[in-house]
Amino acid sequence: MAAAAKAAAVAVSAGAAFVLSSERAHADGGSSTFRFPGFYSSAPAPAPPPAAPPHQQPPPPSGGQREEAPEEAPKVSTQHPRTSAAGFDPAPLERGVEAIDKLKQSSDPKKLFEFMKKQEETHQQEIAAKKLELQKAVAEIELEQKRVDFEERKKLDQQRAKFKSQTAQYEDELKRKRLQAEHEAQRLRNQELVKMQEESGIRLEQIRRATEEQIQEQRRQTERQRADLEQATLSKKAMAEAEGRILVTKQTEDVKRRLLLEEINADREKWIQVINTTFEHIGGGLRTILTDQNKLVVAVGGVTALAAGIYTTREGARVVWGYVDRILGQPSLIRESSRGKYPWSGSLSRATSTLTSKLKSGSNLGKDGNGFGDVILNPSLQKRVKQLANATANTKLHQAPFRNMLFYGPPGTGKTMAARELARNSGLDYALMTGGDVAPLGSQAVTKIHQLFDWAKKSNRGLLLFIDEADAFLCERNKTYMSEAQRSALNALLFRTGDQSKDIVLALATNRPGDLDSAVADRIDEVLEFPLPGEDERFKLLKLYLDKYVIRAGDKREKSWLRFFRRQPQKIVVKGVTDDLIREAAAKTQGFSGREIAKMMASVQAAVYGSKDCELTPGLFREVVDYKVAEHQQRRRLAGEEPKQDA
Repeated sequence: MAAAAKAAAVAVSAGAAFVLSSERAHADGGSSTFRFPGFYSSAPAPAPPPAAPPHQQPPPPSGGQREEAPEEAPKVSTQHPRTSAAGFDPAPLERGVEAIDKLKQSSDPKKLFEFMKKQEETHQQEIAAKKLELQKAVAEIELEQKRVDFEERKKLDQQRAKFKSQTAQYEDELKRKRLQAEHEAQRLRNQELVKMQEESGIRLEQIRRATEEQIQEQRRQTERQRADLEQATLSKKAMAEAEGRILVTKQTEDVKRRLLLEEINADREKWIQVINTTFEHIGGGLRTILTDQNKLVVAVGGVTALAAGIYTTREGARVVWGYVDRILGQPSLIRESSRGKYPWSGSLSRATSTLTSKLKSGSNLGKDGNGFGDVILNPSLQKRVKQLANATANTKLHQAPFRNMLFYGPPGTGKTMAARELARNSGLDYALMTGGDVAPLGSQAVTKIHQLFDWAKKSNRGLLLFIDEADAFLCERNKTYMSEAQRSALNALLFRTGDQSKDIVLALATNRPGDLDSAVADRIDEVLEFPLPGEDERFKLLKLYLDKYVIRAGDKREKSWLRFFRRQPQKIVVKGVTDDLIREAAAKTQGFSGREIAKMMASVQAAVYGSKDCELTPGLFREVVDYKVAEHQQRRRLAGEEPKQDA
């Protein structure tokens, strides 16, 4: 009983201590650190209030420093249903009383107390572990809260920095605009000042000019009065002298007239006597011949022999000259050649041609820089032609075989001129013939072809034989409209060009390369296409022919004595025809060949000569160019419609 009483006392003291601790815990708003089982409420301790989300936190003040909220006084938890407003919970005391009753009723209260104590310690350890977890969770929440605060502060700082940068940029922009406005105002003031100075200078200059003009006008008036006086004096003097000369002339004319009439009468009588004497002698001779039969026969025989001798001499000279011309002269197929018609005339013609080409090349080299005469080609084509000229010159120097060439392209693109310049630059003679001249020869065509090649081989420098319109007699041999004579002429040319020659360069030109015979095409080593000129080439051609047909049109003066009886060409005045206007014409003349451009500039020359003042103005130039462009387009339409009508 003593032990039971002692245990009860201990339990009561423990309950009292528990009640005090419970009250203290409720007063502090926290949970008890030591509870016995059955002495505390089953409701869990209230969790700490969750942290406010980031978007609900109030923004910091504009000063950039967060003001800490004042600490609030701890409040007494009243969440337990039986907790009073003062924070006292009677449930633990009731459980303590129940525990004391159990201890009293227990047979072994000490063991029960130890068991309850161990159970409470275990429970306290679990509570301590939960408390650590809660503290850890609270620490994580606080850490997250700090991170969110840091991010918010960082964003705020960035926004504040951005706002400051925008503010600085705006202030800088305002300052720059203000400076620009000030500079513009200053510039306007300077302009006004300069304008005023210029106006003042102009007024002073006008005053000075007016004064000078007034002085000059007075001087001119004085000079006119003096000139009028001198002219009046001279006119009176000349009138008096003229009257004196007229009087003297009238007096001498009568004497001269009488002397001239006497001289004419004497000459007339003399010629009458000479004529009478001549006819008397002729009549006497005729009477003598007619009366004497022997003299008549001798006279008739002499006249007949004289006529026969003259006729025989003339026909013999014609036959001999034809034979010499056939042996030594130039073949009839050749239209143009740098060689003379006869061997002794070749040196002079070549020297003249070389000098002329050098002068032309030198003048053109200074203008367009191509050194290729009046030939203006596409840059790549012109480079290729120059390479062929150099290769041909080196081939002749090394006694190597020449290479035959084919030039094809639209009409008027410079094929003939390029061949001529190629021959001149390579140091060869050149000869030009046309394929259309072969067909009219008929059966003589083969002989003429052989004569042509024999004549070409006599050139010591080598000869470039240029056949224009080659498709006229070098077309396919299987065509039905080709005559036997043309086939024979083609076979003769193929025979003479079967091997590589060291004397002759064969250059063919055609608008239709597909019509050439396959054997002719097999003898071609170099093929060059001559396209229509581009815009840059048309610009150069327009400037070239403008200088040739318009600017230098009246420079050539006739040097013979007939120039005193003929009207000299008038010099054309060019006004306002600039490079921009010529480039505009080059853009309009798309599709024109070089020959068409030359004809167009000749039309410009004709239009200028047909004008009243013989002046070339931009309006007249544009009018002729537009007319020629429309004419070219109409010609192309007609050329496109003709094949359809034939079909």
